[in-house]
Amino acid sequence: MRCLALNASFEPLTMVPLRRALRLVIDGKAEIVEAEGSERVRSERLALPRPAIIRLVKFVHVPRKFRRQVTNTFLFARDDYTCQYCRRAQPELRHRECLTRDHLIPLSRGGGNEWHNVVTACSSCNTKKGNRLPEECGMQPATPPTEPHFVHLAWAVRRLTVTQAKYIRLFYGTETLRALGG
Repeated sequence: MRCLALNASFEPLTMVPLRRALRLVIDGKAEIVEAEGSERVRSERLALPRPAIIRLVKFVHVPRKFRRQVTNTFLFARDDYTCQYCRRAQPELRHRECLTRDHLIPLSRGGGNEWHNVVTACSSCNTKKGNRLPEECGMQPATPPTEPHFVHLAWAVRRLTVTQAKYIRLFYGTETLRALGG
């Protein structure tokens, strides 16, 4: 089981393993905000509720640049694990095909790794497009690439419990949670 870690401001930060959450609480670096059920975690000298949500005691600054990096995990989640050219989802790909990162303006032609220049493509479509621009090969992405809100990046790949989803809703609103499928 994983635990939702909140910043001192109650901003959701990340999911941490239960052992890490307990260590933060025992060391006085975090407090338990909500426990999941009535189960307790016991040691020789201590019995604590099993935390579902912890909050850091001191505010931790998280640079925006770090939050917005393009990674394949977040890119694939943004594009719903679907090739933006042939529209096949990951489970529909043939043997030896996989999802890849495609640059609309190829790196060799001056493109970069920005959210507006990358889309999810199956390996077959990526090879077919090659070093060309979408208009040169008649392959337009299904949806124009945009930079998602960092909340969507951070939570799109995580499974939240009902209790944890409540804190995402409180901090970011119902629409954000709905966009995450919660």
